[in-house]
Amino acid sequence: MAQKNNSSSSVDVSILSSGVKIEGKIYSEGNMRIDGKVFGDVTVNGNLTLGDSSEVEGDVRAMNVTVSGNVKGLVEANEKVILEANSSLEGELTAKILVIEEGAKFNGKSNMNSVKSKSEVADANKK
Repeated sequence: MAQKNNSSSSVDVSILSSGVKIEGKIYSEGNMRIDGKVFGDVTVNGNLTLGDSSEVEGDVRAMNVTVSGNVKGLVEANEKVILEANSSLEGELTAKILVIEEGAKFNGKSNMNSVKSKSEVADANKK
């Protein structure tokens, strides 16, 4: 785990380097950067950055998601998703704000609503 220090605060960022492959679920309380391959779901309470060499096959959930690599699956952000110029997303996307840069590939469905909390989903299922 790497730590970035500023004079006013410190922010923890977990890093999955290129050349690393994980099969299974990943959960992080803080921010995360993935440059490797993940075959499974990724849940991050902070911001998630998927670097140029990243490949994710599974559901991705975070406060904000920036994609530079490849994703196959569901992407849910409480706030914003950014698909950078060379990124590829195949699947469903939910976010309040969506930014797609020229050259990005998006094949799927987008929903521009906020992500429902677990309690909202539970309440809706009771009805």
